[in-house]
Amino acid sequence: MSDLIRNQSGTARDRDPQEPVGELELEAAIGRNVRQLRQQQGMSVADMAAKVGISKAMLSKIENAQTSCSLSTLALLAKGFDVPVTTLFRGADVERPAAFVKSGTGARIVRNGTKQGHEYELLGSLRGEHKRLECLHVTLSEKSQTYPLFQHPGTEFIFMLEGVMDYSHSRSVYRLHPGDSLQFDGEGAHGPSDLIELPIRFLSVIAFPDSQV
Repeated sequence: MSDLIRNQSGTARDRDPQEPVGELELEAAIGRNVRQLRQQQGMSVADMAAKVGISKAMLSKIENAQTSCSLSTLALLAKGFDVPVTTLFRGADVERPAAFVKSGTGARIVRNGTKQGHEYELLGSLRGEHKRLECLHVTLSEKSQTYPLFQHPGTEFIFMLEGVMDYSHSRSVYRLHPGDSLQFDGEGAHGPSDLIELPIRFLSVIAFPDSQV
C-alpha cells in the first residue's frame, strides 16, 4: 500500500521513503504561509502567480505542500509578497539547539583565572554554523586575586549580580555594581583589577567569531 502523508491543507500525496520528515514539515509551513500572505492581499492564485512570476500550477502545488521550493522560487515569492524570505518559514517545526541548566548544576570548568581563585560555572554553550556562544557564572571570593590580563577572540558581555569590582579593559577601568553591564572586544586585555566588595558574582557571555567555531 502506498505510504501517504497528509499535509496542512487536508490533501494527501505519496510520501517518498527517502524524503526526510523535516523537509515535509518545512514544505507544509511554507505552503501555509504563502496561502495566508496571498489571502491577506486579497489575490487569487492566478493573479498572485502572475505577480510573482511563476505558473498558477506551481503556486497551487506550493500552497498544498506538494513540491519543494528552490531558493530562486523562494526569492520570487518573498519579493512578490514584499516580505523577508524568513517570513515564509514562520512556524516551521525545525529542531533548534537549546541549553537548559538547573540552578547550581552548571559544570565547573577551568579558565585562565582558575589559578587566581576565580570560579567558573558553565551555564550554556551553543555551537553551530557561524556561531558559538558561551555563558558563564563567575564567582570571586576572599581567596580570589585580581587578573586583568584575559584576552580572547570575539565579544564579551558582563552583567553584575553581586558585589563591587573595578574591571579594566584596554586603557580604561570601570567600577561595576549589581545591575551594571559592560560589553567589550575580547582581544583587549581585560579582567578584574580591584575587588571592592566580596563576594562578587557576575554573568559573562562570550560570542566567538566564525574562525573559532
